[in-house]
Amino acid sequence: MEELLTNIRNCRWCESSLPHYPKPVIQLHSKARILVIGQAPGQKAHASGIPWDDASGKRLRAWMGIDSSVFYNPQQVAIMPMGFCYPGKGSSGDLPPRPECAPKWHDLILPELTQVELTLLIGQYAQQYYLGGNYKSLTETVRNTEIYLPDYWPLPHPSPRNQFWLRKNEWFEQDIIPALQHRIAQIIT
Repeated sequence: MEELLTNIRNCRWCESSLPHYPKPVIQLHSKARILVIGQAPGQKAHASGIPWDDASGKRLRAWMGIDSSVFYNPQQVAIMPMGFCYPGKGSSGDLPPRPECAPKWHDLILPELTQVELTLLIGQYAQQYYLGGNYKSLTETVRNTEIYLPDYWPLPHPSPRNQFWLRKNEWFEQDIIPALQHRIAQIIT
């Protein structure tokens, strides 16, 4: 695992397509019991080198019902984004994750994560990649979480930009979040 992490952190595969110097942001350990697959690190996570080091991360930890000490314990939570480096700013938020990362690295990482009991697929990019033809739309995929269990638990992106979606889909925080927190508590304890 250490050699793989070193190779990932030294990756410069898409350097010419990035607005900043490549700085892969990832958290892995072979003993991790929960895997978070998100989009790509944001500007704050790029600067700090800490995944989910922003308002989105704070909301994600609240949804999971865990604090930073659990979330940032790599023996509890592995964090593997679709794109490992900050992709840059677009007209309506961050650009999509670079498409090279997941095909290049995920198949090398997943066999190392033998203790994972729950994989969270956060946002449409992770859901489209891992659910393939079973992905309908973000709303329908998240609404029908039970279809994808026990392998995957799809979630919307916890970005503050998704306030409208959260207000429109009150069932998510009323029904899905308590079930998610219960499942995570079972795994963590």
